[in-house]
Amino acid sequence: MLKKVYRNELSEGMRFSAPVFFDDGENMLVSKGTPIKERELKALDRWKIQYVLTAGNPLSSDQDLDVDDPSELDELEDLDEIEEPDSFAGGPSHSTATAVAQPAVRSMHETPEIDTLEYTSDQILKLPAVLENHGLYQEYSTLIEELDQVFTNIREQKEIKSRAIDKIVNDLITLIQKDRSGILGFILGGDVREMVSAKCAVNTAILSVIIAEQLSLPRHRLLQVATGALLHDVGMLRIPDSIISKDGKLDDNEQQIMRSHTFYGYKFIVNELLYADEVGKAAVQHHERWDGEGYPARLAGPNIDIGGRIVSVADAFEAMVSPKAWRDSMVGYKAMKNLLSDNARRFDPDIIKAMIQSMGIYPVGSIVLMNNSVIARVVDTNRDAPLRPKIRVLIDEFARPYTQNEGELIDLTGNHTLFIARAIDPSEYQKKR
Repeated sequence: MLKKVYRNELSEGMRFSAPVFFDDGENMLVSKGTPIKERELKALDRWKIQYVLTAGNPLSSDQDLDVDDPSELDELEDLDEIEEPDSFAGGPSHSTATAVAQPAVRSMHETPEIDTLEYTSDQILKLPAVLENHGLYQEYSTLIEELDQVFTNIREQKEIKSRAIDKIVNDLITLIQKDRSGILGFILGGDVREMVSAKCAVNTAILSVIIAEQLSLPRHRLLQVATGALLHDVGMLRIPDSIISKDGKLDDNEQQIMRSHTFYGYKFIVNELLYADEVGKAAVQHHERWDGEGYPARLAGPNIDIGGRIVSVADAFEAMVSPKAWRDSMVGYKAMKNLLSDNARRFDPDIIKAMIQSMGIYPVGSIVLMNNSVIARVVDTNRDAPLRPKIRVLIDEFARPYTQNEGELIDLTGNHTLFIARAIDPSEYQKKR
């Protein structure tokens, strides 16, 4: 639980056993074990910040702290409790249609600030594989195209053969095994703007497979989870467009029709495609909640199939980081914080933990601002230290850009002087004209 420490209780040189945050937990003041400097205290005074937040306790001058202690995993629950996750059930609702893009926040340092840089063009912020459209990204895009064709055939009530779906599943798992970090990066840094339903399904399947692997599910269950994730929303293809695309809140009847997509999906998967019941459960149960308040059957806890629990978390994360007609996309870090703030209401806590362990608090593809004003991209995670991933420098502390992915590669677990100050939204920092 984050605790308030008031400004008059802070003094130069103080250290804490957990990171210290300001702006109600949005931004980091110092990392755990790092002494607070005079300039940081002056900045708090200048901005009239009356308190900071931390899950830790003050450390004595002779008390040591291992910043790379794997027990860091136990502190993840204390990072947030700031914002509630969006509602993912049903269609858009104006009550949850608030934009999540945040304005630029203050830098704690005197080196060039991100807000004054003139180099943050797409050529720096976008993934090189996306810009060049080659290799792994082409294979990822092909999966989306193939699934989009399957969805088109379903919509037009043409004959569907499960082997076409099996091929997509096998190719997807092969890609993850080939370059797990690379394929994860496309979820935040990809640029497929068409075929939205297919893209969301492929991304949900990628996340589901990675979570299932973290949980060490056997191969046959991994295939079932991947297939169920690809098809979890297939029942939406049977819902009238007038309801799906309706502006404004759905009435009770429309809401009931929308919720029926889970049954349509299950029946199609099991009765028409002849997949195992476990595959169909991913479709019919992905809107069930851990606390029993979901639909359609109000199942609770372990009564929800493991596939349904995994897909529920993966689908929620994918929904948050993807732009929707009624709201902007959310940066990966904030989406992770929202999942962590769930407190065993919607999601199985063990599934959330597995996702954090496999993807980190700053997911691959995230753009981050470092404490020395470097702008970097997260390129890989450290499973034992989710707050200290591997990063690639995009713009260094002297405002020098690296446009060909040639910036320094830094493993933060081996660098005790650098830490992530905050995640940033690339859309906020387009090149100035």
